[in-house]
Amino acid sequence: MSDNTPDSLIPYDEIVQEALRAVVGRVLGEIQQNGSELPGNHHFYITFKTHAPGVSIPGHLRERFPDEMTIVLQNKFWDLAVDETRFSVGLSFNQMPSKLDIPYSAITAFVDPAVDFGLQFQASVADMAPAPHEDAENDPTEQSARPTVEESEDGSNVVTVDFGKKK
Repeated sequence: MSDNTPDSLIPYDEIVQEALRAVVGRVLGEIQQNGSELPGNHHFYITFKTHAPGVSIPGHLRERFPDEMTIVLQNKFWDLAVDETRFSVGLSFNQMPSKLDIPYSAITAFVDPAVDFGLQFQASVADMAPAPHEDAENDPTEQSARPTVEESEDGSNVVTVDFGKKK
């Protein structure tokens, strides 16, 4: 390809992002079908934009995480419900049960540290770069160390999707 490559009239970046977000839905759907039992040591860190369209979280969490939040699905979650565009789950934050409803389009990262797998997405909301944020601190699990979602030199399976237009 040359530097004179024309802008595409086909939104490849959106198509790929949507397909990779479908991976998250498929994984969560399989967990739901298995009675919300995670196999082996699998567990998930899911980061999402708290003000993205369709996100429904309790007000105290939205106040604490005005931009982005990371949740952990491991031992203490319930009522996992998955469909083609979103998932909902019950989690406890400081001993307070909460229901979160998250569209896949709001997700910016999905990591399964048990197998060194991760996906990182561009925010679907235009010009929303991730801001620094605290961990969600949903009630602790046995393995609550937070992984880094970046490509690493150790050959881990992290997929970063970043499409930018040439200027």
